[in-house]
Amino acid sequence: MPTVLIIDDNPAVATALSVLLSLHEIDAEYAAEPEAGLTRLARGGIDLVIQDMNFSADTTSGEEGVALFRRIRAAHPDLPVILLTAWTHLEAAVDLVKAGAADYLAKPWDDARLVASVRNLVELGQANRELMRLKSSQRRRSEALKSELDLRGLVFADPAMAELLQLVAQIARAEVPVLITGPNGAGKERIAEILQANSQVREGPFVTLNCGALPSELIEAELFGAEAGAYTGASRAREGKFEAADGGTLFLDEIGNLPSAGQMKLLRVLETGRFERLGSNRERQVKVRVLSATNADIPAMIRAGQFREDLYYRLNLIELKLPPLAARPLDILPLAEHFLAGRKPLSAAAREALVRHAWPGNVRELRNVIERASLLARGAQIEAIDLGLPTASHQAVSEGSGAEEPDRASIEAALARAGGVVAQAASELGLSRQALYRRMERLGIAR
Repeated sequence: MPTVLIIDDNPAVATALSVLLSLHEIDAEYAAEPEAGLTRLARGGIDLVIQDMNFSADTTSGEEGVALFRRIRAAHPDLPVILLTAWTHLEAAVDLVKAGAADYLAKPWDDARLVASVRNLVELGQANRELMRLKSSQRRRSEALKSELDLRGLVFADPAMAELLQLVAQIARAEVPVLITGPNGAGKERIAEILQANSQVREGPFVTLNCGALPSELIEAELFGAEAGAYTGASRAREGKFEAADGGTLFLDEIGNLPSAGQMKLLRVLETGRFERLGSNRERQVKVRVLSATNADIPAMIRAGQFREDLYYRLNLIELKLPPLAARPLDILPLAEHFLAGRKPLSAAAREALVRHAWPGNVRELRNVIERASLLARGAQIEAIDLGLPTASHQAVSEGSGAEEPDRASIEAALARAGGVVAQAASELGLSRQALYRRMERLGIAR
């Protein structure tokens, strides 16, 4: 049950408020003057303060209330405060609301409005405290990862990325194949680099091959090498990626593009560490950790007969699923600032536009947008129009509020920023908690 502290020099006011709140299952405590109220607040356990603006019998200026509010805000910056005010110092109360007071109510107050305000502010205060707790926990988790892992300059702030990196920390030193899945541009190669940098073979070579960037007839030669004359144009012997990566790590990007003959040979290397160059019968032995990545649906390719099932299970002894940028919205602004490198600041509207964009091209798209904007922006800061992003379409709210209807991406982004706390997300979106729940249900967004 929430607890409200009433600070008022009039016992009759305190009694009336206490009875009213108790009828709505809200506990109330009473302090007759500011010092007693501050002493009680220092002990903790108070969810909201209702304070008068005057405490001396001959005083009506409201200055005592202003001073008390400022002391409460200095000691308890997140605690909701409702001001009880007479018309003579209504302007002072309005100024305090602008300075951070949660609400003000004129005497005599309206019971229904007072109870509604208390309930909403207590819930929002609890949500804010939970959000702060989550942010603090996430910050500690991120700092621990940054001290534990060589992140190769990776910038992240989102819990989804921290969760992935926690798994990276667990498996980096294990000499097992890892399959990194995720959309194009999300940063799969960077994850492979982090795995290598924290592995037992971090001093060895890190060799990469994009299986989708070469004709299928050349991929085998790239992987395993070729003797002179093994194919048209092979005028001299050459080593392949496996030989180059001996004692280190081989990263195979777009592994779904590997042709069937290459798949069979790769399976043998993973099982035995042995292979032959094209055009040679001599076996070669290497010790290589293989990391691979794909944005393809490998299980669907297996069903279609396009990818070997036994190779798939060899490659993904551990699978790392890299979420798209839209699924880790707290990474968007830190990455944007990183790409800007201090060249120009982002305006508030630009930051909002970045967060609202769906980022189908992921981190790669974000980098390109920021680079273009930093070159083309004519003002002292980057404005939303400089980003060149499409304007998100919104529908008018059917409830007649005249505000814009948040779309699915906006709701999911707000929920992510709020750590899943619905009341906090609703406040950011300008909705009631119930209204946000209705939209989540309509859009199929899990609570």
